Amino acid sequence: MTVFYADHAWLGGDATVAGVVIEVQGEHVTRVLPGQDGPPPGAEHLRGFTVPGLANAHSHAFHRALRGHTQRERGTFWTWREQMYRAAARLTPDGYHALARAVYAEMALAGVTCVGEFHYVHHDTGGRPYASPNAMGEALIAAAADAGIRITLLDACYLRGGFGMPLEGPQLRFDDGDAAAWARRVSSLPSGPHVRIGAAVHSVRAVPPEEIRVVAAWARERGAPLHFHLSEQVAENEACMSAYGRTPAELLDENGALGPLSTAVHATHLTTADVERLGASGTGVCMCPTTERDLADGIGPARALAEAGAPLSLGSDSNAVVDLLEEARGVELDERLATRRRGHWRAADLLDAATRGGHASLGWPQVGRIEAGAPADFVTIALDTVRTAGWSPDGLVETVVFAATAADVRDVVVAGRRIVTDGRHLAVGDVPAALSAAIAPLR
Repeated sequence: MTVFYADHAWLGGDATVAGVVIEVQGEHVTRVLPGQDGPPPGAEHLRGFTVPGLANAHSHAFHRALRGHTQRERGTFWTWREQMYRAAARLTPDGYHALARAVYAEMALAGVTCVGEFHYVHHDTGGRPYASPNAMGEALIAAAADAGIRITLLDACYLRGGFGMPLEGPQLRFDDGDAAAWARRVSSLPSGPHVRIGAAVHSVRAVPPEEIRVVAAWARERGAPLHFHLSEQVAENEACMSAYGRTPAELLDENGALGPLSTAVHATHLTTADVERLGASGTGVCMCPTTERDLADGIGPARALAEAGAPLSLGSDSNAVVDLLEEARGVELDERLATRRRGHWRAADLLDAATRGGHASLGWPQVGRIEAGAPADFVTIALDTVRTAGWSPDGLVETVVFAATAADVRDVVVAGRRIVTDGRHLAVGDVPAALSAAIAPLR
């Protein structure tokens, strides 16, 4: 048994607790004892504010190579996409493993203990299958293991370049031919104690309705998460209406893709009926504020979706920023800009989205809480930095959500094992150097 002692901890709700002993046997918490006077003999001291592990519900690991380069150009989402395709064209399984290992280590340093990797670069150049058909997905799974975090590989079906348009150029690497072939390939991906396999419909522009049904059925039969980009761009909505006479949300609903195991990513440009449709079906929504700002996508109706019944999760998406605390406060702060009012979200609700909500979206409903029986995944945030100094016991959650950053993460434990100690990754010794080395070939 390992015993941890947290100076302060968040055990859910609005309250924080001082002096918390967390007993861990193997990979699970066996007992939580709040209100203790000090660390018992032999306990590992977590100095700061300890919260459940953060879940990054939407990531494209290779987009990390674009950071600091696409930002110097003007344009739109569609011009940014061409730069992204150029990076995708250069990926190899070994190179992708090296890059994802470094990116997931960066996430671990930011307190992320579980990542949802929305994966669509499946094949070699020209769309030729690798000798091992899932070489790229297996590289991502291995990278997460090397970085010490959990992963849900959301393997994306991607069959068209647009409504009625064939794939071309680097997009050919995404193509399985049809959803039945996608399902055969994905069914051979290995799951494990720290790995879940989920499904993704890249978007309604990339997957025709009859193929959406196949992907949705595959996920439903296995009780697997199903994610999809939804209404990220006004142009996509207009093209969908022109092609099918329906909004993307309507099209997904008619083809069995909505429901409690599903998550819509972005959901930026929705009609009132779309919001009601997502909420009534229990479909979750993953907001990615830093990417939505970076790509000038717009501000999604997060509060309206939550009130309609859609659970909230958070993602770093393009990894222009890797900071789940920034994503959490971004939901509230962007809503303030859109409405010119404050206080749409309680800090505790945003922290819940970054922890329990994200894990639930990724198929880990038992993770994201510090309680007996839960997997021992937790993160300690320093309270003695320039950002967190001045905290008070009754405002700890607010301090962390609205002021702390990834740089304040001090210790990270996953499945009872430390992967970050005092801000240092224990398996990837020099994360900046690993990132630089892995990104260089993609430039």
